[in-house]
Amino acid sequence: MMRHWLLIAIIVLLLAPLPAPAGNRLVATGVRTAVAQSLLTVVPDRDWNRLGRRPGSNAERWTLDGPQLNALNFYGGIADDRPLFRDRDHRNSPLPHFAATMLPTDITALFENSYRVAIGTSLMTIDSSAPTVFAGAAGLRFTYHFVVQGEEIERQGIGEAAVIDKKLYMITFEAPSLHYFAAGLPSYHRIAASARRAPLR
Repeated sequence: MMRHWLLIAIIVLLLAPLPAPAGNRLVATGVRTAVAQSLLTVVPDRDWNRLGRRPGSNAERWTLDGPQLNALNFYGGIADDRPLFRDRDHRNSPLPHFAATMLPTDITALFENSYRVAIGTSLMTIDSSAPTVFAGAAGLRFTYHFVVQGEEIERQGIGEAAVIDKKLYMITFEAPSLHYFAAGLPSYHRIAASARRAPLR
């Protein structure tokens, strides 16, 4: 009899839903949401998962299927002389810093060099860059691809950025080139088009 109840208890535990990873939260469809602890807001076109672990003090990441399969990254109000990511090894591998005087070509160079340092790879390339309007301001849209050090999976990416009131605001989307990038691209475009920066109070 005891073994019978023990078997039932094990089955119940196996069938119970697993808790979400600590700190991760659901971002509901259609609700304007502030991102990256900043004035930047977007309206998600579907339910996304906001990851609890942030890549920087003014950055955050969302995903649909896990960050290895698709990642929507937000950079909100990066101030002058600050990096995009959390600086993990300032002495040996310092990250480049944003400058409020940067031109559009400087921003793509900042992004490329930041990735090269942050993920430890030389396989990172900006493929294109063109003017656009982002968050109501003149900005740029760029595409890129990269391979994480130690992996063989090529990832494609797209981003939009603008400098507003001397701070950098940017959204990027990246995913493996096969299937996931194309599958998530329409959602990225809708979210990027919804981006707004709230006025300073």
